[in-house]
Amino acid sequence: MSALVGLDVGTSGVKALAIAPDGEVLGRAEREYPLSMPRPGWAEQDPDDWRRAGEEALAALAVDDVAGIGLTGQMHGLVALDADGRVLRPAILWNDQRTAAECREIEDRIGLERLVELTGNRALPGFTAPKLLWLRTHEPAAYERIAQVLLPKDYLRLALTGERASDVADASGTLLFDVAGRRWSEDVLAALDLPAEWLPPALESPAVSAETAAGVPVAAGAGDQAAGALGVGVTEPGPVSVVLGTSGVVFATLPELVVDPAGRAHVFCHAAPGAWHAMGVMLSAAGSLGWFRDALAPGEPYDRLLAEAERWEPGAEGLLFLPYLAGERTPHVDPDARGAFTGLSLRHDRGALARSVLEGVAYGLRDSLELLRALGCRLEVGRVSGGGARSELWLEIIASVLGLPLERTEVEEGAAYGAALLGGVAGGAFADVREAAAACVRVRDTIEPNPVWERVYAEGYGRYRSLYPALETLERA
Repeated sequence: MSALVGLDVGTSGVKALAIAPDGEVLGRAEREYPLSMPRPGWAEQDPDDWRRAGEEALAALAVDDVAGIGLTGQMHGLVALDADGRVLRPAILWNDQRTAAECREIEDRIGLERLVELTGNRALPGFTAPKLLWLRTHEPAAYERIAQVLLPKDYLRLALTGERASDVADASGTLLFDVAGRRWSEDVLAALDLPAEWLPPALESPAVSAETAAGVPVAAGAGDQAAGALGVGVTEPGPVSVVLGTSGVVFATLPELVVDPAGRAHVFCHAAPGAWHAMGVMLSAAGSLGWFRDALAPGEPYDRLLAEAERWEPGAEGLLFLPYLAGERTPHVDPDARGAFTGLSLRHDRGALARSVLEGVAYGLRDSLELLRALGCRLEVGRVSGGGARSELWLEIIASVLGLPLERTEVEEGAAYGAALLGGVAGGAFADVREAAAACVRVRDTIEPNPVWERVYAEGYGRYRSLYPALETLERA
């Protein structure tokens, strides 16, 4: 039986997944690598760690007959190479916050309205374009030697096949891409004085981008969120991908291309050719619970903290948590936003604090959902993934805050699974991504909103919103 393989270049390691054409998982492997934070707010990695981990994880799958490989991974990272394909400096990652000045420069040069019109987004510190401007200002010697610019998963492709390529979904997160035209933006490149020849071809996600030395086709792939949405079957309007990872994501397929004029919701090309998606991103979702555990309950199992949280009624007697521990993207676009507990009383204990963290993250996801609703997205059911999705309590809270049933799929590795489906299309196992998802993605269980909790959380969300400037009403384009 031919296997379909997905490789996911994450922030902590590479995950490899082999599946059969019916979606059954044949093998899993993961290899980790370090994250470097040489200064406050910086985040970097050595691209050769990705190459080594990818090659080792692929070998560990031990599958001989591979029909196709798909690639996915962390978005926005800057991999700068010289004319010989050598890495010039450590990659600057998606969660790096050093480029606030460059973001202002981009919006001043192009104008916010024009930038959103061209790229579907405003300039944010995590995106790739501001990193290039930072490099030009602060490391001119390295900048002058740049001959090629790649995204993280595309560096792994280069290592596996020797070919340079990217895809329209991942390229959408560079701020250098014409999202409507599904091509690199000549206008943005000219305005920022960046050479177009640095950038690789941008293909539709399931297209064959190259072959390995053994002749296995490698799909162009997708950024982790688009691949993850494919991996849980979000290819059409209606179902919504809700990701409870370190960051939190609400992702919906758009019925037509429309952008948020203020750039608070991201609008990117989807991994499904000819489609687009809107996405809200909060920077500290499960990461908020991880911070809470490490700072206030070191060494405690998460199950114990969740059991303590479950003993408190919804709303935790007025206790609220703002999850802005690393700034915030959606909806505030504010790298200086910070977290807080408010409403503390002598009655509150560790369980109440834990419950307020779970609820504060749910409210943050609701902010993104409201922006997607204003853009005209159909929001019928959530397909949930990520480490936080293992908690029944947290999912019931989120379902009740969002007012949506949440479905868990049989396979948890959303992004790697989606990449494997892309590999299946490239290898001829499926005609297109929609056929691949229909054949392979199966729902395991459903968590319904709790009607009593919904009423409590409707009031709580109003108080949550009052602690930060309210969202403006969006007019549909």
